[in-house]
Amino acid sequence: MRAVKITAFWLLSLTWGCVMTALGLIASLVLLCTGHRPRAFGYSFYFVVGKNWGGVNLGAVFIVCTAAGLSTLQHEAGHGVQNIVFGILTPFIVGIPSMVRYWWRRWYVAKGYNITKKPLADYDAIWFEGQATRIGARLFLSLI
Repeated sequence: MRAVKITAFWLLSLTWGCVMTALGLIASLVLLCTGHRPRAFGYSFYFVVGKNWGGVNLGAVFIVCTAAGLSTLQHEAGHGVQNIVFGILTPFIVGIPSMVRYWWRRWYVAKGYNITKKPLADYDAIWFEGQATRIGARLFLSLI
């Protein structure tokens, strides 16, 4: 049954979710050329790069920092599932909004606004981040 799920995930990632997965495969080639080695998680594979920045999903591939724990791996794998659901629309309804939100939050904290003005809402408060976390936690509960 697991082989069927993995096959379906990759088939959908390479067809309906081809935009993000193509970016992930290009990033994979660059990372392989720079000496990074892929690791398996869930239906995807991922690379570990840098420290203390979180992660980014690129379709069937994701990249995380060295500090990433199980919850980050699950979350990024959850975005991979979103990619096969939303397909070619993923960059517009998940990817770009997530990236803009991430950098805005980093800027907001760096400027000290979360102390002097209003604390930031929980990271999963926006629908696409919360959904990725829930999907990842449900589908990839005990993987590492």
